[in-house]
Amino acid sequence: MTSEERNRIIERACQQVGPGVFYSSIIIVVSFLPVFLLTGQEGKLFAPLAWTKTFILLVDAFVAITVGPVLVSFLLKGKLKPEGSNPVGRVLERVYAPVLAWCLRWRKTTLGLNLVALLISIPMLLSLGTEFMPPLDEGSILFMPVTLPDVSNQEVKRILQVQDRIIKQTPEVAHVLGKAGRANTATDNSPLSMIETIILLKPRDEWRAGMTKAKIVDELNQKLQIPGVVNGWTQPIINRINMLSTGIRTDVGVKVYGQNLDSIYRLSTQIRQHLAGIDGVKDLYVEPITGGKYLDIKVKRDEIGRYGLSVDDVNLLVESALGGMELTTTIEGRQRFSVNARFAQDFRNSLPALQRLQVQTTSGPIPLSAVADIRIAEGPPMINSENALLRGTVLFNVRDRDLGGTVAEARQRLETMMGKLPKGYFLDWSGQYENQLRATQTLKFILPLVLVIIFGVLYFTFGSLKEAFFNLVTVPFALIGGVFIVYFYGVNLSVAVAVGFIALFGLAVETSILMVIYLNEAMQKLVARKGNSRDTITPADIRAAVMEGAAQRLRPKIMTVSVSLFGLVPVLWSTGVGSDVMLPIVLPLIGGVFTSSIHILLVTPVVFEMTKEYELRKHGQMEIPVARH
Repeated sequence: MTSEERNRIIERACQQVGPGVFYSSIIIVVSFLPVFLLTGQEGKLFAPLAWTKTFILLVDAFVAITVGPVLVSFLLKGKLKPEGSNPVGRVLERVYAPVLAWCLRWRKTTLGLNLVALLISIPMLLSLGTEFMPPLDEGSILFMPVTLPDVSNQEVKRILQVQDRIIKQTPEVAHVLGKAGRANTATDNSPLSMIETIILLKPRDEWRAGMTKAKIVDELNQKLQIPGVVNGWTQPIINRINMLSTGIRTDVGVKVYGQNLDSIYRLSTQIRQHLAGIDGVKDLYVEPITGGKYLDIKVKRDEIGRYGLSVDDVNLLVESALGGMELTTTIEGRQRFSVNARFAQDFRNSLPALQRLQVQTTSGPIPLSAVADIRIAEGPPMINSENALLRGTVLFNVRDRDLGGTVAEARQRLETMMGKLPKGYFLDWSGQYENQLRATQTLKFILPLVLVIIFGVLYFTFGSLKEAFFNLVTVPFALIGGVFIVYFYGVNLSVAVAVGFIALFGLAVETSILMVIYLNEAMQKLVARKGNSRDTITPADIRAAVMEGAAQRLRPKIMTVSVSLFGLVPVLWSTGVGSDVMLPIVLPLIGGVFTSSIHILLVTPVVFEMTKEYELRKHGQMEIPVARH
């Protein structure tokens, strides 16, 4: 073969395959458009995946169209072997050809089996649970118990020490670090009644046989049932993310808005009672907005005038004795610390001692009770407001059930049992459920638009609405395998699963384009050989051309599927941090690639043959679209 002949063959092959490669890349890039439009946590997590995939495809398409033919022209030398001489291709064709012949012979049965599989997958898809993101195992546990709002410092310290001792006795626990109160920063508004304990676990090979993280949490929760303390279990990283993004430290929070704190607390208590007992609702707790204890010191203005005192004199004494007065500042290296002085805690905790506190006057010291009324008053431990409205919150985590199903049942129960709220009061669901609603609304809006764009790209590829529809109809059949494998793995629908299905859409359409291109190429050869008329072309000729286009170019189609499939299968056996997020992404791809390949290899030729026979019978000739350059 001369170099001119070789170059002509390469040029002709590039003209046939090049547009398919270009449009396939465009379709996959467009299919990732929903990922680019995600916001919040999901956008930050999956945007790098979408950008990486996009740039790789663009560069890959450019190299395949420009550099690939040049390299082939240099490396393709000597005697060219026919397609059938490849041993792998011969084995694949020997297995595939009889199966395809059976499908073409029993076309209605083949289509019926695919439709039955699709109909079975629909109720399976609807029965799947929903959640925002698959739970990431951070390797540690955050224990967040909450006690009464009027708890003292000494009692909190005692509870914290008791809890830490109990937790440390668990064999799987390596280290325990507990903290009560808040840090010296305005960004941490944790009250004294909220305890945070970070539990670091030992490596899994040192755990007891059969132990899991969920079993460890259940065991610790049973041991830590302390009166007056409501337990809460989460993980350190996701807890901070929830608090920063939604202001809720649990998976779900029911925010109660209104004008009066007592009424808000009453409604919150009713909500807690109604939610108790729902399957999946754990760590149910009402955020206290009443019940705080305050030392109320009211100055007797008539009495202080008799002793020649002012209100500021009394307030200065109270500030110095109880709040503390800054005396000086000590400098240690580059750090500065203020030195404060106040009475000891035992004195400040005693109401009679405070009443005997000496106030200096011109006539001598007198007790504070002579010039002020001192009593313990109740008030809100913390006032939360949002959107200029007072707010109370009912908090709970979701375990052993999907987030969407749990919240749906909870909302239904509240609507049934509580009825209409008083005027000026309303509820709002927050936490991870709020993020799930936002992501779901984004996907519902953009997915139909993506399908329309893909259909448009397919139309420009083939110049035919019919051919574009044949390629796009592959998408629902690709869902079959994805739904089946997600269902049997027990994975809930989440943003990660949605990203997996989005990637599957583009991959399925890409493989379908290859099949339709080769089928049209076989039809073009048939028309060139026998003409495009029902007088010269018989159904047997169409079937032979379909067999040729589907079977003789089987190897590149199998290669396209195998590269994607074999590259993803190892994720099924991956372990460690991050594997529980990667699995929901990969599962739809693996199952969907398998079923979409079966549909493309067996069903697409059947539909293609039926379409060409209909065109020949109805119009007297077949429509043979040519891929646009």
